[in-house]
Amino acid sequence: MNPCVHKVLIVGGGFSGMSAAIELRKYGIQTDVVEIDANWRTDGAGISIGGATLRAFKTLGILDEFLKVGSAHSGLDIYAPHGLHLAHIPTPVVGDPDIPNSGAIMRPALAKILAEKTRQSGTNIRLGCTFTHMKQLENGVDVTFTDGTSDIYDLVIGADGMFSQVRKTQFPEAEEPKYVGQGIWRAVLPRLPDVKNTMMWVGPHLKVGLNPMSKDQMYLFLTEDKKERQHVDPADFLEKLKALMDTFPAPIIQQLKGMLNEESLIDFRAIGKLLVPAPWYKNRIVLIGDTVHATTPHLASGACIGIESAIVLAQELSSNVSLDKALAAFQTRRWERCRMVVENSARLAQIEIEGGDKEEHTQIMRQSMMALAQPI
Repeated sequence: MNPCVHKVLIVGGGFSGMSAAIELRKYGIQTDVVEIDANWRTDGAGISIGGATLRAFKTLGILDEFLKVGSAHSGLDIYAPHGLHLAHIPTPVVGDPDIPNSGAIMRPALAKILAEKTRQSGTNIRLGCTFTHMKQLENGVDVTFTDGTSDIYDLVIGADGMFSQVRKTQFPEAEEPKYVGQGIWRAVLPRLPDVKNTMMWVGPHLKVGLNPMSKDQMYLFLTEDKKERQHVDPADFLEKLKALMDTFPAPIIQQLKGMLNEESLIDFRAIGKLLVPAPWYKNRIVLIGDTVHATTPHLASGACIGIESAIVLAQELSSNVSLDKALAAFQTRRWERCRMVVENSARLAQIEIEGGDKEEHTQIMRQSMMALAQPI
């Protein structure tokens, strides 16, 4: 194969950006990554991972590393606030016996695995650096960086997240992310013996969940309706999360409440969404990941579709004779799948906020999981 590009810049060293770098290097494409954070940190607690994400991990070559430090399991059990079991939703297989149905891992642990793979790929990584200016030329993009240097690339990939500067400067007509009316709490706890797969307790306006993410750890998540986006002082995290859990009389939830302490890595964030209309490219600049399709966490697939987009983009760049054809093919393959995840996740949030039909909620989750199990 003769790739249609030979020198690529990726702006953003998150999950999507690192995945793009790993895949581009497989095709011999010279790849630079600039990441504004000099320490290349990834904050957060646990991240839930479906079979489709694990399939993408196998493509990237990190599945074995994931299995060493993360958790692989199967199925989702849904309970009423007092503990009555309401439904079991199987997590569909993705057609490869080597790939588990679902799992979870600490976000920093996953970032470390991807960072090491990116370094091993031969990618040129520049930390504490980003762009100041981009100018599209007939046969390239002239990029000036914050360290005063400049270079010309065949293609620039914007992978700098929900509040992307590449999108803001190069796609100024695109809307900004919208708050969906919910916030999410997360915490890390020692794993209980009975927590063997994903579990959720669904109340009228709150939802509590558990996910095992290693042999010794699990993470707790709680979605809370908030009509207006609010800042919560980290000093109040522990007290506020415990108070919210008081509304769930299920014995295990009360046990979890008693386990929370100042060492539980409690975090609260407002939930937003973004779906930029196609096309996600202009000439020689293309956007991937949260930059164009940021989703709420209700399907646990935000990282998945970003990593998939990175893989598909590299495939199309390596197999098309022209950049225009490669980017058009990338867009065609990614639009419907990413739209489904963003819009179905947002609908799940809306049902929870409105106290809507629980059967519709379950059906959307089941149908979405089946769709995500299909090949990309």
